[in-house]
Amino acid sequence: MTRSTTPPEPSSHDKTEATEQLLQQKRTSDTVLPIFDQWIKKWGLLRDGSPIVTPGSFLLPVRMHNIAAILKITEDEHEIRGNKLLAWWNGDGAAPVMARDANAVVMVRAEGTQSLMQMALHGRDDEASRIACSTLARLHAHAAASPPLPVLVPLQKWFQELIAAAQGNRLLAASAKAAGYLLAKPQDITILHGDIHHDNILDFGQRGWLAIDPKGLHGERGFDYANLIVNPDLPTVTDSVRFERQVHVIAQAAQLEPRRLLYWVLAFAGLSAVWFEQDGATQQARQDLTVARLAAQALSINHA
Repeated sequence: MTRSTTPPEPSSHDKTEATEQLLQQKRTSDTVLPIFDQWIKKWGLLRDGSPIVTPGSFLLPVRMHNIAAILKITEDEHEIRGNKLLAWWNGDGAAPVMARDANAVVMVRAEGTQSLMQMALHGRDDEASRIACSTLARLHAHAAASPPLPVLVPLQKWFQELIAAAQGNRLLAASAKAAGYLLAKPQDITILHGDIHHDNILDFGQRGWLAIDPKGLHGERGFDYANLIVNPDLPTVTDSVRFERQVHVIAQAAQLEPRRLLYWVLAFAGLSAVWFEQDGATQQARQDLTVARLAAQALSINHA
């Protein structure tokens, strides 16, 4: 099907919605923009777009020394820790940091045209997974070459919530048991990104594929690869054929033992489901539980 070169005129309803969206964006900009003033003056930044508000941060496209960048401001402890880790990576697999102070950071902006999410959804799932694995390998390798290490959160602390929520739910209990098994005898301990998924690895053009938004964890490297399979934003995540294929692709690309990767998927899918339930996001929690069930089945674990 081909599209007409001239799109149809929007209806009055569409015009009203579009106008309201523009007004809302303007109201958001007017309210949020003063938050950035201190840092724009401090670092001599030039505004280069409209602000973006996320649950944990305020972001503004800027230019610094004529380089496209993002100014990020946050009061969230996880984001602040992540900003410090991003600076420590020094552009080795992660977005380069140009300036950082307290709760603000300026990082180079991704301006490439490719998207791992779009690749995964349009017949290039294997390629997207291999790119993500290669990026993660760079991040993990940097830890061995660049002491001292930043302040990090141990994986054991994160999984406490899963263990606490597992009583009375056999699938969550299986996830908690998998977590306990992995955490008792961790392998290949390193610095972890903590939130690797298809939208947290971006195309930086000539700089290549680089990660953003780390959470700053410490533990077994296999954990970081599980979220590529669990990723709640990927519509195909519960497809059993896709699941089996990507476990194979990621295990091979990351040089992981497939069963151990499956244990990490089972553990993390359960933890993610608990977090979504805490936030009242029932649909996403069910999706994570479906992924946990696929992992349990692949491991021949009784979770009925």
